[in-house]
Amino acid sequence: MKRTLTCVPAMIVATLIADVATADNFGHVYYDQKSDRLVVTMLYRGTNPNHQFSLRWGECQSAQSGNLPGVTVEVLDSQFDDVARQDFKKTIRFKLTDLPCERPVRVTLRSAPRFFYTLTIPAKATSN
Repeated sequence: MKRTLTCVPAMIVATLIADVATADNFGHVYYDQKSDRLVVTMLYRGTNPNHQFSLRWGECQSAQSGNLPGVTVEVLDSQFDDVARQDFKKTIRFKLTDLPCERPVRVTLRSAPRFFYTLTIPAKATSN
């Protein structure tokens, strides 16, 4: 009986932590050459679907993988501390106007806590 009573508080704490801890993950990610945008499907948990996502670009690193420059970009969630009650999915089309590197470039997206996705953004298409 005593052992059961000591496990109950631990289970309550674990449940509370699970409700608070959220992690944004990447679904489908690709570069749309027609619109020159990065298309990212975010998978996240919260109390509502109204999360807004933005990018925070890091510094350009020269000569990374495959002799291409590289950059890491954080995908930020406006409601990162929202209680994890329900699953949501949102597709966002990010402009690349703040991309700090010349193209082609390897872009690594990062979301909290440890989710990464890397893709190559090709050189801009030239119009004839």
